[in-house]
Amino acid sequence: MDKYEIQNNETERQLIFIDKLSQYTKEYTEKHSRTPAYFIQTFGCQMNERDSEKMAGILDRSGFKAAAVEEEADVILYNTCTVRDNADRKVFGRLGVLKGVKDNNPGLLICLSGCMMQEAGVIEKIKKSYPHVDLIFGTHNIYKFAELLYDRISSGEMIIDIWDHEKEIVEDLPSKRKFSFKSGVNIMFGCNNFCSYCIVPYVRGRERSREPKDIIKEIEALTRDGVKEVMLLGQNVNSYGKGLEPFVSFPELLKDIAAISDLKRIRFMSSHPKDLSDDLIDVMASSDNVCDHLHLALQSGSDRVLQMMNRHYTRDDYLRIIDKLKNKIPDIAITTDIIVGFPGETEKDIDDTVDIIKKAEFDGAFTFVYSKRTGTPAASMPVSMTDEEIHAGFDRVLKTVQDTAKKQVQRFVGRTMPVLVESRNEKDDTMLTGRIPQNTVVHFKGDPSLIGSIVNVRLDEAQGFYYLGTCIL
Repeated sequence: MDKYEIQNNETERQLIFIDKLSQYTKEYTEKHSRTPAYFIQTFGCQMNERDSEKMAGILDRSGFKAAAVEEEADVILYNTCTVRDNADRKVFGRLGVLKGVKDNNPGLLICLSGCMMQEAGVIEKIKKSYPHVDLIFGTHNIYKFAELLYDRISSGEMIIDIWDHEKEIVEDLPSKRKFSFKSGVNIMFGCNNFCSYCIVPYVRGRERSREPKDIIKEIEALTRDGVKEVMLLGQNVNSYGKGLEPFVSFPELLKDIAAISDLKRIRFMSSHPKDLSDDLIDVMASSDNVCDHLHLALQSGSDRVLQMMNRHYTRDDYLRIIDKLKNKIPDIAITTDIIVGFPGETEKDIDDTVDIIKKAEFDGAFTFVYSKRTGTPAASMPVSMTDEEIHAGFDRVLKTVQDTAKKQVQRFVGRTMPVLVESRNEKDDTMLTGRIPQNTVVHFKGDPSLIGSIVNVRLDEAQGFYYLGTCIL
């Protein structure tokens, strides 16, 4: 059957290509006396992590096995990010290294996907400087991975399949979770906010919400498979529901998800302050399995900079939300994102950011120096501070965040909290590592058989940004 004659249902179409790849891996195994292996490296956000799980699931279903290191792989996939310039440079650096690897192993297939592939000029640079790449695709057609990889294997030539806009949401394809006990779940894709510094709307496309019934179905299946915690994912989960008929808001969806039996913990990100409603705060406060943690990006504490960033709220708006959250959910932990060195920012603006950090008392923050992204409005704005001034401002902001976070982590010392045990401690294999609902890390003595379960741990002492505790059985 010619590939263009395959039935229209996209899920069925991709399952057929997975079957075709399965036949290829079977023949490969018989010929080489070993199963072909793959290695996936993910750059960027949790949306990318979830996309990588989907592509790993497709490869597993197709008969490939996961390799521990790149050197053992027959297929190497980089799932890329383009939010900051250093992410691009990392990928180009790795591609340079892979040139020598492929010279020694001509059968190696090098694949690139993700946001960086949607960025203007990237494809031409890869074609010119990295012709050893075999397959390039973007953010809108990840579900076609099996088809695209099969086409590359069949044709022997570089395949480039980049779409400039989103199409359908394809459900029910394989996925391979990194953890057996927790999972990300996409509830929407794309972004309509167009913050002036951000490339995401250009590479991820406009907002598209999944149908509530499909989200509920996926989470129910995950809980049956032993998942205790889900992270609801979207570029701005607070605007979930736009375009759905009938309309369902994010608070309504969250309430329905919270009602799923055996689902112990629910987290979500990312949240935009302009869309965070009182209804959402009420659902968080009234649902025992919605974690007392919210990541709410601030970006700047200056009204002038927020306006230039096109963020659609003021510092007072943000602080009012913080007050509502802390009044309704006293134990809530609030984390944030902050950019320093935005074009036009001054020392006075950084003073405003430092001030709001102290007032909000964040439990933690991802703090970045502004990274220019070509194609965004901010890229053409003049920078008003020197590099030295920007980095001095960054250090001041970071120090303030660290001070407030250290203060916040003290508040639960002495309390016994439920901890989802995630792994053995990296430095001491007699200890386990997990997280309380507020997402703070806890290390404690325990048997590895507890990994994946929720146990009560007394938080004995705070060490900077984590706890040392004692398991209470």
